[in-house]
Amino acid sequence: MDIINITLWWETAAFPLLTIMTLVPLITMVAVLSSPSQAIASRIGFIGSILTVLLSIYLLLVFDKTKPGIQLYEQVQNIIFTYTVGVDGTSILFIPLTAILTFLALIYTLTTRRASDRIHIASLLGYEAILIGAFVAMNALQFWFWCLLELIPVVIITIRAGSGQNRRWVVALLLQHWISGLFMVLVGFLMLGFGIMGTGDTLTFDWLALKQSDSSLEYATLIFFLLFFGFAIRMPLFPFHGWLPVLAEQGTVASVGILLVGLKLGIYAAIRFLLPILPEVAERWAWLALIFGLLGIFYGALLALMQINIRRLLAFAVISQTGILVIGIFDFNTYGLEGSILLSIAFGLATAGMLLSIGMIYKRTHTAMIPRLGGMFDANASIAVLFVICALSTMVMPGTPGFDGIHLLIEGTIKEYGWLVSIAILMGNVLAAALLLRAFQLIFIGTPQRFQGPFLNPSKPSTLPSPRNERIIAAIICSLLIGIGFHTSPWLRVIDQSITSSTNNELYSTLYNTQQHDNKAVLINKDN
Repeated sequence: MDIINITLWWETAAFPLLTIMTLVPLITMVAVLSSPSQAIASRIGFIGSILTVLLSIYLLLVFDKTKPGIQLYEQVQNIIFTYTVGVDGTSILFIPLTAILTFLALIYTLTTRRASDRIHIASLLGYEAILIGAFVAMNALQFWFWCLLELIPVVIITIRAGSGQNRRWVVALLLQHWISGLFMVLVGFLMLGFGIMGTGDTLTFDWLALKQSDSSLEYATLIFFLLFFGFAIRMPLFPFHGWLPVLAEQGTVASVGILLVGLKLGIYAAIRFLLPILPEVAERWAWLALIFGLLGIFYGALLALMQINIRRLLAFAVISQTGILVIGIFDFNTYGLEGSILLSIAFGLATAGMLLSIGMIYKRTHTAMIPRLGGMFDANASIAVLFVICALSTMVMPGTPGFDGIHLLIEGTIKEYGWLVSIAILMGNVLAAALLLRAFQLIFIGTPQRFQGPFLNPSKPSTLPSPRNERIIAAIICSLLIGIGFHTSPWLRVIDQSITSSTNNELYSTLYNTQQHDNKAVLINKDN
Protein backbone atom coordinates (compact mmCIF):
# COMPACT_ATOMS: atom_id res chain seq x y z
CA MET A 1 0.00 0.00 0.00
CA ASP A 2 1.16 3.51 -0.84
CA ILE A 3 1.77 5.49 2.38
CA ILE A 4 1.32 9.26 2.26
CA ASN A 5 2.67 11.56 4.93
CA ILE A 6 0.10 13.90 6.47
CA THR A 7 0.92 17.11 8.32
CA LEU A 8 -2.01 18.51 10.31
CA TRP A 9 -2.72 22.20 10.18
CA TRP A 10 -1.80 22.95 13.81
CA GLU A 11 1.68 21.54 13.24
CA THR A 12 2.43 24.29 10.74
CA ALA A 13 0.01 27.22 10.93
CA ALA A 14 -1.47 29.28 13.73
CA PHE A 15 -5.05 28.66 12.55
CA PRO A 16 -6.92 26.40 10.08
CA LEU A 17 -5.51 28.31 7.15
CA LEU A 18 -7.18 26.55 4.24
CA THR A 19 -10.67 26.82 5.69
CA ILE A 20 -10.10 30.47 6.57
CA MET A 21 -8.90 31.19 3.03
CA THR A 22 -12.12 29.70 1.69
CA LEU A 23 -14.33 31.54 4.18
CA VAL A 24 -12.79 35.01 3.80
CA PRO A 25 -14.06 35.58 0.22
CA LEU A 26 -17.45 34.08 1.14
CA ILE A 27 -17.83 36.35 4.17
CA THR A 28 -16.66 39.31 2.12
CA MET A 29 -19.22 38.44 -0.55
CA VAL A 30 -22.03 38.52 2.03
CA ALA A 31 -20.73 41.81 3.41
CA VAL A 32 -20.65 43.32 -0.08
CA LEU A 33 -24.25 42.30 -0.78
CA SER A 34 -25.47 43.68 2.56
CA SER A 35 -23.46 46.93 2.50
CA PRO A 36 -25.46 50.17 2.68
CA SER A 37 -23.81 51.82 -0.34
CA GLN A 38 -21.94 50.96 -3.51
CA ALA A 39 -18.80 52.78 -2.34
CA ILE A 40 -18.68 50.80 0.88
CA ALA A 41 -19.32 47.58 -1.03
CA SER A 42 -16.35 48.27 -3.30
CA ARG A 43 -14.06 49.01 -0.34
CA ILE A 44 -15.15 45.86 1.46
CA GLY A 45 -14.52 43.81 -1.66
CA PHE A 46 -10.99 45.15 -1.97
CA ILE A 47 -10.23 44.58 1.71
CA GLY A 48 -11.38 40.98 1.49
CA SER A 49 -9.41 40.41 -1.71
CA ILE A 50 -6.21 41.88 -0.25
CA LEU A 51 -6.64 39.76 2.89
CA THR A 52 -6.92 36.63 0.74
CA VAL A 53 -3.74 37.59 -1.13
CA LEU A 54 -1.92 38.04 2.19
CA LEU A 55 -3.19 34.68 3.41
CA SER A 56 -1.97 33.03 0.19
CA ILE A 57 1.50 34.52 0.80
CA TYR A 58 1.39 33.17 4.36
CA LEU A 59 0.43 29.79 2.90
CA LEU A 60 3.56 29.77 0.74
CA LEU A 61 5.71 30.75 3.73
CA VAL A 62 4.47 27.98 6.05
CA PHE A 63 4.49 25.30 3.35
CA ASP A 64 7.43 22.94 3.81
CA LYS A 65 8.66 22.03 0.35
CA THR A 66 11.17 19.54 1.78
CA LYS A 67 8.48 17.37 3.37
CA PRO A 68 6.52 15.18 0.92
CA GLY A 69 2.85 14.45 1.42
CA ILE A 70 -0.26 16.47 2.29
CA GLN A 71 0.20 19.53 4.50
CA LEU A 72 -2.15 21.78 6.47
CA TYR A 73 -4.57 18.86 6.62
CA GLU A 74 -8.03 19.42 8.09
CA GLN A 75 -10.84 16.90 8.45
CA VAL A 76 -14.31 17.15 9.93
CA GLN A 77 -16.34 13.95 9.85
CA ASN A 78 -20.09 13.82 10.05
CA ILE A 79 -22.72 11.17 9.53
CA ILE A 80 -23.80 12.88 6.32
CA PHE A 81 -20.53 14.22 4.89
CA THR A 82 -16.79 14.43 5.44
CA TYR A 83 -15.02 17.76 5.01
CA THR A 84 -11.35 17.27 4.16
CA VAL A 85 -8.84 19.83 2.90
CA GLY A 86 -5.10 19.89 2.37
CA VAL A 87 -2.40 21.05 -0.04
CA ASP A 88 0.69 19.70 -1.71
CA GLY A 89 2.97 20.81 -4.53
CA THR A 90 0.30 19.99 -7.11
CA SER A 91 -2.31 22.41 -5.78
CA ILE A 92 -0.60 25.09 -3.71
CA LEU A 93 0.54 27.40 -6.53
CA PHE A 94 -2.98 27.63 -7.96
CA ILE A 95 -4.22 29.26 -4.75
CA PRO A 96 -2.11 32.46 -4.82
CA LEU A 97 -2.73 32.61 -8.58
CA THR A 98 -6.47 32.65 -7.87
CA ALA A 99 -6.10 35.31 -5.18
CA ILE A 100 -3.92 37.59 -7.31
CA LEU A 101 -6.11 37.39 -10.41
CA THR A 102 -9.23 38.07 -8.33
CA PHE A 103 -7.56 41.19 -6.93
CA LEU A 104 -6.62 42.31 -10.46
CA ALA A 105 -10.16 41.65 -11.68
CA LEU A 106 -11.46 43.94 -8.93
CA ILE A 107 -8.97 46.63 -9.93
CA TYR A 108 -10.17 46.25 -13.49
CA THR A 109 -13.76 46.86 -12.37
CA LEU A 110 -12.69 50.33 -11.23
CA THR A 111 -12.19 51.20 -14.91
CA THR A 112 -15.72 50.17 -15.82
CA ARG A 113 -19.23 50.84 -14.70
CA ARG A 114 -19.13 47.51 -12.90
CA ALA A 115 -17.30 49.22 -10.05
CA SER A 116 -20.74 50.24 -8.77
CA ASP A 117 -22.31 46.82 -9.29
CA ARG A 118 -22.21 45.05 -5.94
CA ILE A 119 -23.62 41.83 -7.43
CA HIS A 120 -20.74 41.72 -9.91
CA ILE A 121 -18.16 42.27 -7.16
CA ALA A 122 -19.84 39.67 -4.96
CA SER A 123 -19.81 37.18 -7.84
CA LEU A 124 -16.07 37.63 -8.32
CA LEU A 125 -15.47 37.02 -4.61
CA GLY A 126 -17.75 34.00 -4.61
CA TYR A 127 -15.91 32.63 -7.62
CA GLU A 128 -12.63 33.06 -5.77
CA ALA A 129 -13.91 31.12 -2.76
CA ILE A 130 -15.20 28.32 -4.99
CA LEU A 131 -11.87 27.91 -6.80
CA ILE A 132 -9.86 27.90 -3.57
CA GLY A 133 -12.28 25.37 -2.10
CA ALA A 134 -11.84 23.13 -5.14
CA PHE A 135 -8.03 23.31 -5.13
CA VAL A 136 -7.77 22.39 -1.45
CA ALA A 137 -10.47 19.68 -1.47
CA MET A 138 -9.18 16.24 -0.47
CA ASN A 139 -12.52 14.55 -1.07
CA ALA A 140 -13.77 13.65 -4.55
CA LEU A 141 -17.41 14.60 -3.95
CA GLN A 142 -16.32 17.76 -2.14
CA PHE A 143 -14.28 18.71 -5.20
CA TRP A 144 -17.23 17.96 -7.46
CA PHE A 145 -19.56 20.09 -5.32
CA TRP A 146 -17.28 23.11 -5.64
CA CYS A 147 -17.15 22.60 -9.42
CA LEU A 148 -20.96 22.54 -9.48
CA LEU A 149 -21.15 25.80 -7.52
CA GLU A 150 -18.82 27.38 -10.08
CA LEU A 151 -21.76 27.60 -12.48
CA ILE A 152 -23.48 30.25 -10.34
CA PRO A 153 -20.92 33.10 -10.54
CA VAL A 154 -20.02 32.30 -14.15
CA VAL A 155 -23.65 32.56 -15.27
CA ILE A 156 -24.32 35.72 -13.24
CA ILE A 157 -21.20 37.49 -14.48
CA THR A 158 -21.78 36.52 -18.10
CA ILE A 159 -25.40 37.68 -18.16
CA ARG A 160 -24.91 40.89 -16.20
CA ALA A 161 -21.55 42.06 -17.55
CA GLY A 162 -21.11 40.32 -20.89
CA SER A 163 -20.46 42.46 -23.95
CA GLY A 164 -22.28 40.33 -26.55
CA GLN A 165 -25.88 40.45 -27.74
CA ASN A 166 -26.43 36.69 -27.37
CA ARG A 167 -25.34 36.25 -23.78
CA ARG A 168 -28.28 34.03 -22.81
CA TRP A 169 -27.54 31.70 -25.71
CA VAL A 170 -23.91 31.60 -24.60
CA VAL A 171 -25.00 30.72 -21.07
CA ALA A 172 -27.23 27.94 -22.43
CA LEU A 173 -24.31 26.54 -24.44
CA LEU A 174 -22.03 26.80 -21.42
CA LEU A 175 -24.49 24.98 -19.17
CA GLN A 176 -24.99 22.27 -21.78
CA HIS A 177 -21.27 21.50 -21.85
CA TRP A 178 -20.44 21.97 -18.18
CA ILE A 179 -23.42 20.05 -16.81
CA SER A 180 -22.70 17.12 -19.11
CA GLY A 181 -19.09 17.13 -17.91
CA LEU A 182 -20.13 17.39 -14.27
CA PHE A 183 -22.55 14.50 -14.73
CA MET A 184 -19.82 12.26 -16.16
CA VAL A 185 -17.45 13.18 -13.34
CA LEU A 186 -20.11 12.52 -10.72
CA VAL A 187 -20.89 9.09 -12.16
CA GLY A 188 -17.17 8.32 -12.31
CA PHE A 189 -16.61 9.32 -8.69
CA LEU A 190 -19.64 7.30 -7.52
CA MET A 191 -18.47 4.24 -9.42
CA LEU A 192 -15.01 4.71 -7.94
CA GLY A 193 -16.26 4.93 -4.36
CA PHE A 194 -18.77 2.10 -4.64
CA GLY A 195 -16.29 -0.01 -6.60
CA ILE A 196 -13.78 0.16 -3.78
CA MET A 197 -16.54 -0.60 -1.25
CA GLY A 198 -17.57 -3.61 -3.32
CA THR A 199 -14.15 -5.16 -2.80
CA GLY A 200 -14.51 -5.10 0.96
CA ASP A 201 -13.49 -1.58 1.92
CA THR A 202 -15.72 1.07 3.49
CA LEU A 203 -17.57 3.47 1.21
CA THR A 204 -15.45 6.57 0.96
CA PHE A 205 -14.65 9.36 -1.45
CA ASP A 206 -11.63 10.60 0.48
CA TRP A 207 -8.70 11.14 -1.89
CA LEU A 208 -6.19 9.55 0.45
CA ALA A 209 -8.32 6.43 0.85
CA LEU A 210 -8.95 6.19 -2.90
CA LYS A 211 -5.26 6.50 -3.67
CA GLN A 212 -4.12 4.08 -1.00
CA SER A 213 -6.65 1.41 -1.92
CA ASP A 214 -5.13 -1.70 -3.43
CA SER A 215 -8.47 -2.76 -4.80
CA SER A 216 -8.80 -3.87 -8.41
CA LEU A 217 -11.79 -2.07 -9.85
CA GLU A 218 -14.04 -4.07 -12.15
CA TYR A 219 -14.99 -1.09 -14.29
CA ALA A 220 -11.72 0.84 -14.05
CA THR A 221 -11.61 1.61 -17.78
CA LEU A 222 -15.15 2.99 -17.79
CA ILE A 223 -14.37 5.13 -14.74
CA PHE A 224 -11.27 6.48 -16.46
CA PHE A 225 -13.22 7.49 -19.57
CA LEU A 226 -15.98 9.17 -17.53
CA LEU A 227 -13.45 11.21 -15.56
CA PHE A 228 -11.19 11.95 -18.52
CA PHE A 229 -13.97 13.23 -20.77
CA GLY A 230 -15.58 15.13 -17.90
CA PHE A 231 -12.30 16.86 -17.10
CA ALA A 232 -11.59 17.42 -20.82
CA ILE A 233 -14.69 19.61 -21.11
CA ARG A 234 -13.44 21.80 -18.28
CA MET A 235 -9.89 22.18 -19.58
CA PRO A 236 -11.12 22.59 -22.44
CA LEU A 237 -9.44 19.95 -24.59
CA PHE A 238 -10.16 19.50 -28.29
CA PRO A 239 -12.80 18.44 -29.40
CA PHE A 240 -14.70 19.42 -26.22
CA HIS A 241 -13.88 23.12 -26.52
CA GLY A 242 -16.94 24.53 -28.30
CA TRP A 243 -18.12 26.69 -25.41
CA LEU A 244 -14.88 28.63 -24.81
CA PRO A 245 -14.60 30.76 -28.00
CA VAL A 246 -18.20 31.97 -27.77
CA LEU A 247 -17.86 32.70 -24.05
CA ALA A 248 -14.66 34.65 -24.68
CA GLU A 249 -16.28 36.63 -27.49
CA GLN A 250 -19.53 37.56 -25.74
CA GLY A 251 -18.60 37.33 -22.08
CA THR A 252 -16.85 39.83 -19.87
CA VAL A 253 -13.15 40.49 -19.56
CA ALA A 254 -13.57 41.66 -15.97
CA SER A 255 -13.69 38.08 -14.74
CA VAL A 256 -11.78 36.36 -17.50
CA GLY A 257 -8.58 36.15 -15.46
CA ILE A 258 -10.17 34.19 -12.66
CA LEU A 259 -12.16 32.19 -15.23
CA LEU A 260 -8.82 31.07 -16.70
CA VAL A 261 -7.87 29.70 -13.29
CA GLY A 262 -11.18 27.87 -13.36
CA LEU A 263 -10.14 26.30 -16.67
CA LYS A 264 -7.07 24.89 -14.94
CA LEU A 265 -9.39 22.88 -12.69
CA GLY A 266 -9.58 20.34 -15.49
CA ILE A 267 -5.79 20.04 -15.70
CA TYR A 268 -5.51 19.93 -11.92
CA ALA A 269 -8.25 17.28 -11.65
CA ALA A 270 -6.48 15.03 -14.16
CA ILE A 271 -3.27 15.25 -12.12
CA ARG A 272 -5.09 14.79 -8.81
CA PHE A 273 -7.55 12.01 -9.66
CA LEU A 274 -6.55 10.20 -12.86
CA LEU A 275 -2.82 9.55 -12.45
CA PRO A 276 -2.67 8.57 -8.76
CA ILE A 277 -5.94 6.61 -8.52
CA LEU A 278 -6.07 4.92 -11.95
CA PRO A 279 -2.39 4.79 -13.00
CA GLU A 280 -2.50 1.52 -14.94
CA VAL A 281 -5.57 2.49 -16.94
CA ALA A 282 -4.19 5.99 -17.55
CA GLU A 283 -0.98 4.54 -18.92
CA ARG A 284 -2.89 2.08 -21.11
CA TRP A 285 -4.95 4.85 -22.71
CA ALA A 286 -2.26 7.51 -22.79
CA TRP A 287 -2.17 7.27 -26.60
CA LEU A 288 -5.72 8.64 -26.74
CA ALA A 289 -4.77 11.67 -24.63
CA LEU A 290 -1.71 12.10 -26.86
CA ILE A 291 -3.86 12.20 -30.01
CA PHE A 292 -6.31 14.69 -28.50
CA GLY A 293 -3.41 16.81 -27.28
CA LEU A 294 -1.64 16.94 -30.65
CA LEU A 295 -4.86 17.67 -32.53
CA GLY A 296 -5.69 20.39 -30.01
CA ILE A 297 -2.28 22.05 -30.38
CA PHE A 298 -2.54 22.47 -34.14
CA TYR A 299 -6.30 23.00 -34.30
CA GLY A 300 -6.14 25.79 -31.71
CA ALA A 301 -3.13 27.46 -33.33
CA LEU A 302 -4.54 27.32 -36.87
CA LEU A 303 -7.98 28.56 -35.84
CA ALA A 304 -6.35 31.37 -33.86
CA LEU A 305 -4.49 32.50 -36.97
CA MET A 306 -7.83 32.76 -38.80
CA GLN A 307 -9.55 34.99 -36.23
CA ILE A 308 -10.21 38.71 -36.58
CA ASN A 309 -11.71 38.97 -33.08
CA ILE A 310 -8.88 39.20 -30.56
CA ARG A 311 -10.94 37.53 -27.82
CA ARG A 312 -11.65 34.48 -29.98
CA LEU A 313 -8.00 34.44 -31.02
CA LEU A 314 -6.85 34.17 -27.41
CA ALA A 315 -9.52 31.55 -26.68
CA PHE A 316 -8.14 29.30 -29.44
CA ALA A 317 -4.64 29.99 -28.12
CA VAL A 318 -5.80 28.62 -24.76
CA ILE A 319 -7.12 25.49 -26.52
CA SER A 320 -3.72 25.03 -28.16
CA GLN A 321 -1.98 25.46 -24.80
CA THR A 322 -4.30 22.88 -23.23
CA GLY A 323 -3.13 20.29 -25.74
CA ILE A 324 0.47 20.88 -24.64
CA LEU A 325 -0.44 20.55 -20.96
CA VAL A 326 -2.34 17.29 -21.48
CA ILE A 327 0.61 15.71 -23.26
CA GLY A 328 2.86 16.70 -20.37
CA ILE A 329 0.49 15.11 -17.85
CA PHE A 330 0.50 11.81 -19.75
CA ASP A 331 4.29 11.73 -20.10
CA PHE A 332 4.31 9.67 -16.89
CA ASN A 333 7.54 11.14 -15.62
CA THR A 334 8.53 13.98 -13.39
CA TYR A 335 9.74 16.17 -16.21
CA GLY A 336 6.36 16.21 -17.92
CA LEU A 337 4.39 16.60 -14.69
CA GLU A 338 6.53 19.49 -13.47
CA GLY A 339 6.40 21.17 -16.86
CA SER A 340 2.61 20.89 -17.06
CA ILE A 341 2.05 22.40 -13.60
CA LEU A 342 4.53 25.24 -14.14
CA LEU A 343 3.11 25.97 -17.60
CA SER A 344 -0.43 25.96 -16.19
CA ILE A 345 0.56 28.73 -13.78
CA ALA A 346 2.52 30.65 -16.42
CA PHE A 347 -0.15 30.34 -19.13
CA GLY A 348 -2.93 31.24 -16.68
CA LEU A 349 -1.20 34.42 -15.53
CA ALA A 350 0.04 35.45 -18.98
CA THR A 351 -3.22 34.83 -20.83
CA ALA A 352 -5.13 36.67 -18.11
CA GLY A 353 -2.78 39.62 -18.61
CA MET A 354 -3.40 39.66 -22.37
CA LEU A 355 -7.15 39.44 -21.94
CA LEU A 356 -7.15 42.22 -19.35
CA SER A 357 -5.16 44.39 -21.76
CA ILE A 358 -7.71 43.62 -24.47
CA GLY A 359 -10.46 44.56 -22.02
CA MET A 360 -8.81 47.93 -21.46
CA ILE A 361 -8.59 48.43 -25.21
CA TYR A 362 -12.24 47.50 -25.57
CA LYS A 363 -13.24 50.18 -23.07
CA ARG A 364 -11.44 52.74 -25.22
CA THR A 365 -12.54 51.58 -28.65
CA HIS A 366 -15.71 49.54 -28.01
CA THR A 367 -14.44 46.89 -30.40
CA ALA A 368 -12.44 43.67 -30.23
CA MET A 369 -12.07 43.37 -34.02
CA ILE A 370 -8.40 43.41 -35.01
CA PRO A 371 -8.92 45.20 -38.38
CA ARG A 372 -10.47 48.15 -36.52
CA LEU A 373 -7.60 48.44 -34.06
CA GLY A 374 -4.18 49.95 -34.52
CA GLY A 375 -1.82 52.48 -33.01
CA MET A 376 -2.82 51.52 -29.47
CA PHE A 377 0.77 51.89 -28.29
CA ASP A 378 0.36 55.65 -28.51
CA ALA A 379 -2.90 55.50 -26.58
CA ASN A 380 -1.31 53.83 -23.55
CA ALA A 381 2.12 52.25 -23.58
CA SER A 382 1.51 50.28 -20.37
CA ILE A 383 -1.17 48.22 -22.12
CA ALA A 384 1.25 47.42 -24.93
CA VAL A 385 4.02 46.44 -22.50
CA LEU A 386 1.61 44.21 -20.58
CA PHE A 387 0.46 42.48 -23.76
CA VAL A 388 3.94 41.87 -25.17
CA ILE A 389 5.40 40.56 -21.88
CA CYS A 390 2.45 38.18 -21.50
CA ALA A 391 2.73 37.15 -25.15
CA LEU A 392 6.44 36.41 -24.72
CA SER A 393 5.60 34.26 -21.70
CA THR A 394 3.05 32.19 -23.63
CA MET A 395 5.65 31.94 -26.41
CA VAL A 396 7.93 30.40 -23.72
CA MET A 397 10.73 32.89 -24.36
CA PRO A 398 13.85 32.81 -22.09
CA GLY A 399 13.37 34.84 -18.92
CA THR A 400 9.75 33.81 -18.54
CA PRO A 401 8.37 30.89 -16.50
CA GLY A 402 7.09 29.30 -19.69
CA PHE A 403 10.69 28.72 -20.87
CA ASP A 404 11.63 26.39 -18.03
CA GLY A 405 8.17 24.83 -18.13
CA ILE A 406 8.34 23.91 -21.82
CA HIS A 407 11.94 22.72 -21.40
CA LEU A 408 10.85 20.23 -18.74
CA LEU A 409 7.78 19.16 -20.68
CA ILE A 410 9.73 18.58 -23.90
CA GLU A 411 12.34 16.56 -22.03
CA GLY A 412 9.63 14.41 -20.49
CA THR A 413 7.93 13.97 -23.86
CA ILE A 414 11.17 12.88 -25.50
CA LYS A 415 11.67 10.22 -22.83
CA GLU A 416 8.12 8.91 -23.17
CA TYR A 417 7.15 9.40 -26.83
CA GLY A 418 10.32 10.31 -28.69
CA TRP A 419 11.45 13.19 -30.84
CA LEU A 420 8.58 13.32 -33.33
CA VAL A 421 5.95 14.24 -30.72
CA SER A 422 8.32 16.78 -29.16
CA ILE A 423 8.96 18.40 -32.52
CA ALA A 424 5.21 18.58 -33.11
CA ILE A 425 4.77 20.40 -29.78
CA LEU A 426 7.49 22.88 -30.69
CA MET A 427 5.95 23.47 -34.12
CA GLY A 428 2.61 24.19 -32.48
CA ASN A 429 4.33 26.64 -30.16
CA VAL A 430 5.91 28.36 -33.17
CA LEU A 431 2.46 28.83 -34.66
CA ALA A 432 1.28 30.32 -31.36
CA ALA A 433 4.23 32.70 -31.40
CA ALA A 434 3.37 33.77 -34.92
CA LEU A 435 -0.24 34.56 -34.10
CA LEU A 436 0.60 36.51 -30.95
CA LEU A 437 3.31 38.57 -32.65
CA ARG A 438 0.94 39.26 -35.52
CA ALA A 439 -1.79 40.36 -33.08
CA PHE A 440 0.63 42.66 -31.25
CA GLN A 441 1.81 44.25 -34.48
CA LEU A 442 -1.71 44.85 -35.79
CA ILE A 443 -3.19 46.16 -32.55
CA PHE A 444 -0.39 48.26 -31.10
CA ILE A 445 1.93 49.25 -33.94
CA GLY A 446 0.00 49.04 -37.19
CA THR A 447 -2.72 51.34 -38.47
CA PRO A 448 -6.40 50.37 -38.50
CA GLN A 449 -7.44 48.57 -41.67
CA ARG A 450 -10.92 49.93 -41.18
CA PHE A 451 -11.87 53.38 -39.96
CA GLN A 452 -11.87 53.37 -36.19
CA GLY A 453 -9.95 55.79 -34.05
CA PRO A 454 -8.21 54.74 -30.86
CA PHE A 455 -10.87 56.60 -28.87
CA LEU A 456 -14.51 56.15 -29.78
CA ASN A 457 -15.87 58.84 -27.47
CA PRO A 458 -13.19 61.50 -27.06
CA SER A 459 -15.88 63.96 -25.93
CA LYS A 460 -16.51 61.84 -22.82
CA PRO A 461 -13.13 61.34 -21.17
CA SER A 462 -14.81 60.10 -17.99
CA THR A 463 -15.78 56.93 -19.81
CA LEU A 464 -12.17 56.08 -20.54
CA PRO A 465 -10.25 53.66 -18.35
CA SER A 466 -7.98 54.94 -15.63
CA PRO A 467 -4.32 54.95 -16.79
CA ARG A 468 -3.24 54.56 -13.16
CA ASN A 469 -5.23 51.35 -12.75
CA GLU A 470 -3.93 50.09 -16.06
CA ARG A 471 -0.34 50.69 -14.92
CA ILE A 472 -1.01 48.90 -11.61
CA ILE A 473 -2.35 45.82 -13.40
CA ALA A 474 0.53 45.85 -15.89
CA ALA A 475 3.16 46.28 -13.17
CA ILE A 476 1.84 43.40 -11.03
CA ILE A 477 1.50 40.87 -13.85
CA CYS A 478 4.79 41.78 -15.55
CA SER A 479 6.69 41.72 -12.25
CA LEU A 480 5.33 38.27 -11.43
CA LEU A 481 6.11 36.83 -14.86
CA ILE A 482 9.64 38.24 -15.02
CA GLY A 483 10.38 37.49 -11.37
CA ILE A 484 9.26 33.87 -11.64
CA GLY A 485 10.87 33.50 -15.04
CA PHE A 486 14.35 34.43 -13.82
CA HIS A 487 14.05 32.46 -10.59
CA THR A 488 12.04 29.29 -11.14
CA SER A 489 14.03 26.98 -8.82
CA PRO A 490 11.95 27.70 -5.67
CA TRP A 491 8.69 27.12 -7.53
CA LEU A 492 9.94 23.89 -9.07
CA ARG A 493 10.97 22.66 -5.62
CA VAL A 494 7.46 23.41 -4.41
CA ILE A 495 6.06 21.35 -7.29
CA ASP A 496 8.60 18.59 -6.60
CA GLN A 497 7.16 18.23 -3.12
CA SER A 498 4.13 16.46 -4.57
CA ILE A 499 5.97 14.05 -6.85
CA THR A 500 5.88 11.15 -4.44
CA SER A 501 2.20 11.69 -3.67
CA SER A 502 0.98 12.51 -7.19
CA THR A 503 2.17 9.30 -8.77
CA ASN A 504 1.64 5.74 -7.74
CA ASN A 505 4.73 4.20 -6.16
CA GLU A 506 3.71 0.75 -7.34
CA LEU A 507 4.06 1.92 -10.92
CA TYR A 508 6.93 4.36 -10.56
CA SER A 509 10.13 4.63 -8.53
CA THR A 510 11.35 8.10 -7.69
CA LEU A 511 14.92 9.27 -8.17
CA TYR A 512 14.64 12.41 -6.10
CA ASN A 513 17.41 14.86 -5.24
CA THR A 514 16.49 18.44 -4.33
CA GLN A 515 20.11 19.50 -3.77
CA GLN A 516 20.94 18.91 -7.43
CA HIS A 517 17.68 20.28 -8.76
CA ASP A 518 18.98 23.40 -10.50
CA ASN A 519 15.92 24.14 -12.59
CA LYS A 520 15.58 20.51 -13.65
CA ALA A 521 13.37 17.81 -12.26
CA VAL A 522 14.56 14.32 -11.58
CA LEU A 523 13.12 11.50 -13.58
CA ILE A 524 10.60 9.00 -12.29
CA ASN A 525 11.46 5.73 -13.98
CA LYS A 526 8.84 3.08 -14.59
CA ASP A 527 9.28 -0.16 -12.67
CA ASN A 528 10.10 -3.11 -14.85
